[in-house]
Amino acid sequence: MNHYDLLLIGAGHAHLGVLRRWAMQERPPGRIGLLSPGPAAWYSGMLPGLLAGRYRASDCQVDLHPLCRAAKVELIIGEAEALHGIQHLLYLTDGRSLSADWLSLNVGGQVACPPQQGSAMQVLAVKPFADFIAEWQRWQLSPQRMAILGGGAAGVELALALAGQVPTLSLFCGGALLEGHAAGLRMRALGHLRKRGVQVREHCPISRIDDDCLVSGTEPVWRGRRLLLASGAQALPWLARSGLGCDAQGFVPIKPTLQSHASAHIFAVGDCAALPGARRSGVYSVRQAPVLAANLRAALRGATLRSYRPQRQSLALLATGDGGALFSWRDMSAGGRLFGRWKDYLDQGFIHRHRLVG
Repeated sequence: MNHYDLLLIGAGHAHLGVLRRWAMQERPPGRIGLLSPGPAAWYSGMLPGLLAGRYRASDCQVDLHPLCRAAKVELIIGEAEALHGIQHLLYLTDGRSLSADWLSLNVGGQVACPPQQGSAMQVLAVKPFADFIAEWQRWQLSPQRMAILGGGAAGVELALALAGQVPTLSLFCGGALLEGHAAGLRMRALGHLRKRGVQVREHCPISRIDDDCLVSGTEPVWRGRRLLLASGAQALPWLARSGLGCDAQGFVPIKPTLQSHASAHIFAVGDCAALPGARRSGVYSVRQAPVLAANLRAALRGATLRSYRPQRQSLALLATGDGGALFSWRDMSAGGRLFGRWKDYLDQGFIHRHRLVG
């Protein structure tokens, strides 16, 4: 069994930020490893641009090898299967096991899928990104009518990126489109979707899939053979079995120091964690990075930890698939090419920041 002083599990946005900071500054003492399913980390903010043909796959990824070398962190390619939180043991799908004095979780989540009966409908989740891109490329060889499940930012951006690439496209929302966002952003998004020919069904939760039919309650609402899942993050099932006192949804409750309530030696950030005031969004994960980097360094040195305070408001920039973007801040909203260029600048800046240190 390989033992580490600190094991970073997952190459999410926060852990990328931690590695970047350690590459530029002194990193904590001891043996440190990063576990990732592959040698590159995808940046989710650029996925709609990739699908719209504005980016290449290589534009949307961070190569982990040079980043880890610069941060003096061992890169471990593998996929987590189970975690024993009390004993700090991690089991991988290939049979290996890892242990560490300190653990940090930035593993994201998975996309929820309604119960499915029959195999007439092909169902594709947007996560993990590498699997999604590979399967989407196969779908493109024979375009068919398609439905998207998820009325949040991800569902809207994907619908606008893919409209025109399939014969017809329908978007199903369990509640209102972009619920929780500014009313102006919602109206602008609805206008863009209608202009692009996307059929939007709000307040239409999908309860199950029967062969080639989507069912809401007891009513069949759509027929087709391809469904794209872009609904909100669902906790990875192995977290609930980890002994970390996960909440009813399976996420790891954490303190403002980003430590698990169940174990002070385990940190959790991003979509896999539950902290009042912190949304499951890449924006919040990125903002957790500096606090996490400082606290992991402090933890390994026995120093005092800092507290992370989620921002009350977050900027929204949604790609419209044509090089533009929709903007929202508090109650203000706007849209156009200028905001698209701003989004491109921010997204490409994230990638370049994490490549420069290699």
